[in-house]
Amino acid sequence: MFIHHSNELEITKDVLLHQLMLKYGSELKRIAYLYVNDQVECEDIIQEVFITCYENLSKFRHEASYKTWLIRITINKCKDHRKRWSIKNLIYKPEIYPSNTSQSSENVYFKQQHSSEVIEQIASLSGKYKEVLILYYYQEMNMREISEVLNISINTVKSRLLRGKVTLQSKLERGSQLE
Repeated sequence: MFIHHSNELEITKDVLLHQLMLKYGSELKRIAYLYVNDQVECEDIIQEVFITCYENLSKFRHEASYKTWLIRITINKCKDHRKRWSIKNLIYKPEIYPSNTSQSSENVYFKQQHSSEVIEQIASLSGKYKEVLILYYYQEMNMREISEVLNISINTVKSRLLRGKVTLQSKLERGSQLE
C-alpha cells in the first residue's frame, strides 16, 4: 500500500512516534537520568530526543533497531547537555524504592545510601566510562549492543568497561574510607 497524501504520512509518523514513546520512553528516561542526575533536565532531554526522532523518522534507514537509534540520540543529547550546562556535581537521590516489608528500615536505609553513592560516583566518571557502565549495568546491554549504540569497537567497549569498573571501585573505596 502506498501513501499518497502528506496527511496520511503525518498520521503514520504520529502513530509510530507514539508507539516508540510508549515502548522506549521509560528506558530512555532512565539512561538520561543516570547521565545527567537531574529530573527536570532529564525530562527536557527526553522531549528533545523524541522531537529529533519525529523530525528524522523519514531519514531512518533501518540499519539499526529503533531502540539502538533512540539510545544513540539520547546519549548524544546528554553529552550536548553536559557541554552546555556543565552540571557535574548534582547528586541523584532516588525517590522510589521497591517496598519489601521483610527488610528492616536500617537495611533499607543502607541500601539507599549505597545506591545513591554508586550513582553519584558513576555521575562523576568521564563520559566515555559513564556511558558504557550505564548501558551495561542499567540497560543490561551486551558488549555488541553497546558497540552498536556508541559506534565503537567491541574491544573499545571492553577496555572502557574494565577501566570504568576499576575507576568506580576506587572511587567507592575512597568514599567509604572518608566516613
